[in-house]
Amino acid sequence: MAYETIKYEVAEQILTITLNRPDKLNAFNAQMQAELIDAFDAADKDDNVRAIIVTGAGRGFCAGADLSSGADTFDRDARRGPVKRFADGKVDYSDPQVRDGGGQVTLRIFRCLKPVIAAVNGPAVGIGVTMQLAMDIRIASEAARFGFVFSQRGIVPEAASSWFLPRIVGISQALEWCYSGRVFPAQEALAGRLVSKVVAPDDLLPTARALAKEFCAKTAPVSVALIRQMMWRMMGADDPMEAHKVDSRGIYARGRSEDVKEGVVSFLEKRPAQFKNKVSIDMPDYFPWWTEREYK
Repeated sequence: MAYETIKYEVAEQILTITLNRPDKLNAFNAQMQAELIDAFDAADKDDNVRAIIVTGAGRGFCAGADLSSGADTFDRDARRGPVKRFADGKVDYSDPQVRDGGGQVTLRIFRCLKPVIAAVNGPAVGIGVTMQLAMDIRIASEAARFGFVFSQRGIVPEAASSWFLPRIVGISQALEWCYSGRVFPAQEALAGRLVSKVVAPDDLLPTARALAKEFCAKTAPVSVALIRQMMWRMMGADDPMEAHKVDSRGIYARGRSEDVKEGVVSFLEKRPAQFKNKVSIDMPDYFPWWTEREYK
């Protein structure tokens, strides 16, 4: 796919995805949705991509949904045509036309097999902040601003943020930000544990790249892919036994791999490991261990 609303750049095994509508503060639209999903698909298939950074062009990260359609911005019937209805006139909520576009992006990021870092360079509101929640680490510039502004627009949080946000910052903080809908500075995001670090604007991308390089330098790609999915998926488990089952599969499958043999021998020989297993072809046969749920 030729990208128009994002940039896709790989250097030193780090993919940088730049939201690229700077004249509109990188406002999110249907084209950006499709391009982001495609970009994460491409990244998962490319063994040369070991980590991903997402940032924005210009002075903003993402100003939220593109509101150029005015009052009809969130009216799916008006913009896409009427959704399916039952004989009694009630909406058939299983119609794919009902699906939230931002949620389709965050679910794709959630399934990603590479570490994802948000480098938040400026304002990030609405989908501009909720898309970050499925990313692993958020680093903010001092110029960043955040806002879960949905209540002030008469709508509700989207992009599966009702699942992600309380798990990241806790229920009380999540509700405070979502009830008020106010825009808040980077330091408040840091205090509320939405971001892990606030840095000077010029230090933002170098900080993100340095962290990404740590993820790539001495690690086994397949192990990193499994770790990412294990941690995220087990956040929803109802008992540690579920984690034990997944851990046990991982220890068994990876324990027999060439990567593990190399990891142990290289440590004993005091030399850098040369991991050869690839995410594209060497994920263990139990992966994925969950059942993909169809949208209903």
